Amino acid sequence: MTDAQLDSAPGAILHFPTVLGAVVPVYNIAGVKEELKFTGPVLADIYLGKIKKWNDPAIAQLNPGVTLPATDITVVHRSDGSGTTYIFVDYLSKVSPQFKMQVGVNTSVKWPAGVGGKGNEGVSGLVTQTPGSIGYVELIYALQNKIAFGSVQNIGNEFVKASVDSVTKAAAAAAASMPADFRVSITNPPGLGVYPISSFTWMLMYQDPKDTVAGKAMVDFMRWALTDGQKYASDLGYAPLPPSVVMLEQAALEKVKVS
Repeated sequence: MTDAQLDSAPGAILHFPTVLGAVVPVYNIAGVKEELKFTGPVLADIYLGKIKKWNDPAIAQLNPGVTLPATDITVVHRSDGSGTTYIFVDYLSKVSPQFKMQVGVNTSVKWPAGVGGKGNEGVSGLVTQTPGSIGYVELIYALQNKIAFGSVQNIGNEFVKASVDSVTKAAAAAAASMPADFRVSITNPPGLGVYPISSFTWMLMYQDPKDTVAGKAMVDFMRWALTDGQKYASDLGYAPLPPSVVMLEQAALEKVKVS
Protein backbone atom coordinates (compact mmCIF):
# COMPACT_ATOMS: atom_id res chain seq x y z
CA MET A 1 0.00 0.00 0.00
CA THR A 2 1.09 3.56 -0.62
CA ASP A 3 1.60 6.07 2.17
CA ALA A 4 -1.66 7.77 1.16
CA GLN A 5 -3.58 4.48 1.30
CA LEU A 6 -2.15 3.69 4.72
CA ASP A 7 -3.02 7.17 5.99
CA SER A 8 -6.62 6.86 4.82
CA ALA A 9 -7.15 3.39 6.32
CA PRO A 10 -9.35 3.16 9.45
CA GLY A 11 -6.51 1.59 11.42
CA ALA A 12 -2.81 0.78 11.31
CA ILE A 13 -2.05 -1.88 8.69
CA LEU A 14 0.94 -4.21 8.70
CA HIS A 15 2.48 -5.88 5.63
CA PHE A 16 3.69 -9.49 5.80
CA PRO A 17 5.49 -11.03 2.80
CA THR A 18 4.27 -14.58 2.13
CA VAL A 19 6.25 -15.91 -0.85
CA LEU A 20 8.10 -14.60 -3.90
CA GLY A 21 6.68 -14.63 -7.38
CA ALA A 22 7.41 -13.51 -10.93
CA VAL A 23 5.50 -11.83 -13.73
CA VAL A 24 6.37 -13.17 -17.18
CA PRO A 25 5.77 -11.98 -20.76
CA VAL A 26 3.61 -14.63 -22.46
CA TYR A 27 3.02 -14.72 -26.19
CA ASN A 28 1.25 -16.62 -28.95
CA ILE A 29 3.00 -16.37 -32.32
CA ALA A 30 2.09 -18.84 -35.05
CA GLY A 31 5.10 -20.77 -36.32
CA VAL A 32 7.50 -19.56 -33.63
CA LYS A 33 8.65 -22.40 -31.37
CA GLU A 34 11.80 -20.75 -30.02
CA GLU A 35 11.88 -19.02 -26.63
CA LEU A 36 11.95 -15.29 -27.28
CA LYS A 37 14.18 -12.78 -25.54
CA PHE A 38 13.01 -9.37 -24.40
CA THR A 39 14.58 -6.32 -22.84
CA GLY A 40 12.68 -4.00 -20.52
CA PRO A 41 12.73 -1.09 -22.99
CA VAL A 42 11.38 -3.32 -25.77
CA LEU A 43 8.54 -4.56 -23.55
CA ALA A 44 7.81 -0.95 -22.58
CA ASP A 45 7.68 0.14 -26.23
CA ILE A 46 5.34 -2.76 -27.07
CA TYR A 47 2.98 -1.72 -24.28
CA LEU A 48 3.26 1.93 -25.29
CA GLY A 49 2.12 0.95 -28.77
CA LYS A 50 5.40 2.06 -30.36
CA ILE A 51 6.43 -1.44 -31.49
CA LYS A 52 3.51 -2.78 -33.53
CA LYS A 53 4.86 -5.74 -35.54
CA TRP A 54 6.52 -8.96 -34.39
CA ASN A 55 9.28 -8.58 -36.97
CA ASP A 56 10.16 -5.10 -35.72
CA PRO A 57 13.97 -4.68 -35.81
CA ALA A 58 14.06 -4.09 -32.04
CA ILE A 59 12.64 -7.58 -31.41
CA ALA A 60 14.51 -9.25 -34.29
CA GLN A 61 17.85 -7.93 -33.06
CA LEU A 62 17.33 -9.66 -29.71
CA ASN A 63 16.36 -12.94 -31.37
CA PRO A 64 18.81 -13.77 -34.18
CA GLY A 65 17.92 -16.93 -36.04
CA VAL A 66 14.23 -16.70 -35.17
CA THR A 67 11.88 -16.13 -38.10
CA LEU A 68 9.44 -13.55 -36.82
CA PRO A 69 6.26 -12.90 -38.82
CA ALA A 70 5.22 -9.47 -40.08
CA THR A 71 1.97 -9.73 -38.13
CA ASP A 72 0.49 -7.12 -35.83
CA ILE A 73 1.15 -7.43 -32.10
CA THR A 74 -2.03 -7.64 -30.05
CA VAL A 75 -1.21 -6.25 -26.62
CA VAL A 76 -3.12 -7.86 -23.74
CA HIS A 77 -3.23 -6.31 -20.28
CA ARG A 78 -5.28 -6.59 -17.12
CA SER A 79 -8.67 -4.86 -17.14
CA ASP A 80 -8.90 -4.96 -13.34
CA GLY A 81 -6.62 -3.54 -10.69
CA SER A 82 -4.01 -6.05 -9.59
CA GLY A 83 -0.70 -6.63 -7.91
CA THR A 84 0.43 -8.35 -11.11
CA THR A 85 -0.05 -5.12 -13.03
CA TYR A 86 1.71 -3.14 -10.30
CA ILE A 87 4.80 -5.35 -10.49
CA PHE A 88 4.88 -5.22 -14.29
CA VAL A 89 4.49 -1.44 -14.59
CA ASP A 90 6.87 -0.87 -11.66
CA TYR A 91 9.52 -2.72 -13.66
CA LEU A 92 8.72 -1.00 -16.96
CA SER A 93 8.81 2.41 -15.27
CA LYS A 94 12.30 1.69 -13.97
CA VAL A 95 13.66 0.83 -17.42
CA SER A 96 11.72 3.28 -19.59
CA PRO A 97 11.44 7.00 -18.69
CA GLN A 98 8.70 7.43 -21.30
CA PHE A 99 6.66 4.59 -19.81
CA LYS A 100 7.05 6.08 -16.32
CA MET A 101 5.89 9.48 -17.56
CA GLN A 102 3.05 8.27 -19.77
CA VAL A 103 1.69 5.29 -17.81
CA GLY A 104 3.25 5.31 -14.36
CA VAL A 105 2.99 2.86 -11.49
CA ASN A 106 -0.26 1.69 -9.92
CA THR A 107 -2.41 -1.41 -9.56
CA SER A 108 -4.58 -0.04 -12.37
CA VAL A 109 -3.25 2.21 -15.12
CA LYS A 110 -4.46 3.81 -18.35
CA TRP A 111 -2.92 1.65 -21.05
CA PRO A 112 -2.03 3.37 -24.34
CA ALA A 113 -2.72 0.22 -26.36
CA GLY A 114 -4.27 -3.21 -26.27
CA VAL A 115 -7.21 -5.18 -24.91
CA GLY A 116 -7.97 -6.09 -21.31
CA GLY A 117 -8.64 -9.39 -19.60
CA LYS A 118 -9.89 -9.86 -16.05
CA GLY A 119 -7.44 -11.62 -13.77
CA ASN A 120 -4.40 -13.69 -14.71
CA GLU A 121 -6.84 -16.23 -16.10
CA GLY A 122 -8.43 -13.61 -18.37
CA VAL A 123 -5.08 -12.50 -19.78
CA SER A 124 -3.96 -16.12 -20.18
CA GLY A 125 -7.18 -16.95 -22.01
CA LEU A 126 -6.92 -14.00 -24.38
CA VAL A 127 -3.28 -14.76 -25.24
CA THR A 128 -4.08 -18.44 -25.81
CA GLN A 129 -6.99 -17.57 -28.11
CA THR A 130 -5.35 -14.69 -29.99
CA PRO A 131 -2.54 -15.40 -32.48
CA GLY A 132 0.03 -12.61 -32.49
CA SER A 133 -0.67 -11.57 -28.90
CA ILE A 134 1.52 -10.74 -25.92
CA GLY A 135 0.49 -10.47 -22.28
CA TYR A 136 1.82 -10.58 -18.75
CA VAL A 137 0.81 -13.08 -16.06
CA GLU A 138 2.14 -14.64 -12.91
CA LEU A 139 4.61 -17.43 -13.61
CA ILE A 140 2.28 -20.13 -12.26
CA TYR A 141 -0.40 -19.26 -14.84
CA ALA A 142 2.07 -19.58 -17.72
CA LEU A 143 3.25 -22.94 -16.39
CA GLN A 144 -0.21 -24.33 -15.67
CA ASN A 145 -1.63 -23.24 -19.03
CA LYS A 146 1.52 -24.22 -20.96
CA ILE A 147 1.82 -20.77 -22.56
CA ALA A 148 5.18 -19.81 -24.03
CA PHE A 149 6.94 -17.08 -22.09
CA GLY A 150 10.16 -15.26 -22.78
CA SER A 151 13.35 -14.50 -20.91
CA VAL A 152 14.02 -10.90 -19.85
CA GLN A 153 17.34 -9.09 -19.73
CA ASN A 154 18.50 -8.05 -16.26
CA ILE A 155 20.84 -5.25 -15.17
CA GLY A 156 23.84 -7.51 -15.79
CA ASN A 157 22.72 -7.91 -19.45
CA GLU A 158 21.84 -11.56 -18.89
CA PHE A 159 18.69 -12.94 -20.47
CA VAL A 160 17.06 -14.85 -17.63
CA LYS A 161 13.95 -16.98 -17.66
CA ALA A 162 11.72 -16.87 -14.61
CA SER A 163 12.14 -19.82 -12.25
CA VAL A 164 12.12 -20.45 -8.52
CA ASP A 165 15.90 -20.13 -8.54
CA SER A 166 16.08 -16.85 -10.50
CA VAL A 167 13.32 -15.32 -8.37
CA THR A 168 15.09 -16.38 -5.16
CA LYS A 169 18.24 -14.66 -6.40
CA ALA A 170 16.26 -11.49 -7.06
CA ALA A 171 15.25 -11.41 -3.39
CA ALA A 172 18.78 -11.74 -2.03
CA ALA A 173 19.67 -8.05 -2.24
CA ALA A 174 16.32 -6.98 -0.80
CA ALA A 175 16.63 -9.37 2.12
CA ALA A 176 19.89 -7.72 3.14
CA SER A 177 18.23 -4.30 3.47
CA MET A 178 14.59 -5.11 4.19
CA PRO A 179 12.70 -2.08 5.57
CA ALA A 180 10.95 -2.49 8.90
CA ASP A 181 7.49 -2.31 7.30
CA PHE A 182 8.38 -4.86 4.56
CA ARG A 183 7.19 -2.53 1.77
CA VAL A 184 9.93 -3.01 -0.80
CA SER A 185 10.23 -3.28 -4.57
CA ILE A 186 12.67 -5.87 -5.92
CA THR A 187 12.02 -5.34 -9.63
CA ASN A 188 15.14 -4.80 -11.75
CA PRO A 189 17.55 -5.76 -8.94
CA PRO A 190 21.33 -6.22 -9.21
CA GLY A 191 22.99 -9.63 -9.10
CA LEU A 192 23.89 -12.58 -11.29
CA GLY A 193 21.16 -14.88 -12.54
CA VAL A 194 18.32 -12.71 -11.22
CA TYR A 195 14.97 -12.50 -12.96
CA PRO A 196 14.12 -8.78 -13.14
CA ILE A 197 10.30 -8.87 -12.84
CA SER A 198 10.10 -10.48 -9.40
CA SER A 199 8.27 -9.47 -6.25
CA PHE A 200 7.20 -10.45 -2.79
CA THR A 201 3.49 -11.08 -2.28
CA TRP A 202 1.98 -9.70 0.92
CA MET A 203 -0.71 -10.47 3.46
CA LEU A 204 -2.14 -7.31 5.04
CA MET A 205 -3.40 -7.25 8.64
CA TYR A 206 -4.78 -4.63 10.95
CA GLN A 207 -2.43 -4.12 13.86
CA ASP A 208 -5.41 -3.76 16.21
CA PRO A 209 -8.17 -5.94 14.69
CA LYS A 210 -11.75 -5.39 15.90
CA ASP A 211 -12.35 -9.15 15.75
CA THR A 212 -9.57 -10.58 17.90
CA VAL A 213 -10.71 -14.18 17.32
CA ALA A 214 -10.35 -13.81 13.55
CA GLY A 215 -7.18 -11.81 14.10
CA LYS A 216 -5.63 -14.61 16.15
CA ALA A 217 -6.60 -17.12 13.45
CA MET A 218 -4.79 -15.01 10.87
CA VAL A 219 -1.71 -14.65 13.07
CA ASP A 220 -1.67 -18.43 13.61
CA PHE A 221 -2.02 -18.97 9.86
CA MET A 222 0.86 -16.60 9.15
CA ARG A 223 3.08 -18.41 11.67
CA TRP A 224 2.37 -21.65 9.78
CA ALA A 225 2.82 -19.99 6.36
CA LEU A 226 6.20 -18.60 7.42
CA THR A 227 7.45 -21.98 8.66
CA ASP A 228 5.96 -25.29 7.51
CA GLY A 229 3.99 -23.62 4.74
CA GLN A 230 7.09 -22.38 2.91
CA LYS A 231 7.89 -25.89 1.67
CA TYR A 232 4.81 -25.81 -0.57
CA ALA A 233 5.85 -22.64 -2.42
CA SER A 234 8.13 -24.19 -5.06
CA ASP A 235 5.55 -26.74 -6.25
CA LEU A 236 3.12 -23.87 -6.83
CA GLY A 237 5.56 -21.84 -8.95
CA TYR A 238 6.61 -19.49 -6.15
CA ALA A 239 9.90 -19.08 -4.29
CA PRO A 240 10.16 -19.46 -0.51
CA LEU A 241 11.15 -16.46 1.59
CA PRO A 242 14.77 -15.94 2.67
CA PRO A 243 15.24 -17.17 6.28
CA SER A 244 16.32 -13.70 7.39
CA VAL A 245 12.99 -12.25 6.23
CA VAL A 246 11.05 -15.00 8.00
CA MET A 247 12.78 -14.12 11.26
CA LEU A 248 11.91 -10.44 10.88
CA GLU A 249 8.28 -11.27 10.15
CA GLN A 250 7.94 -13.60 13.11
CA ALA A 251 9.00 -10.72 15.34
CA ALA A 252 6.64 -8.30 13.57
CA LEU A 253 3.67 -10.63 14.16
CA GLU A 254 3.98 -9.83 17.84
CA LYS A 255 2.69 -6.32 17.03
CA VAL A 256 -0.76 -7.67 16.08
CA LYS A 257 -2.97 -7.20 19.15
CA VAL A 258 -5.02 -10.37 19.47
CA SER A 259 -4.89 -10.97 23.23
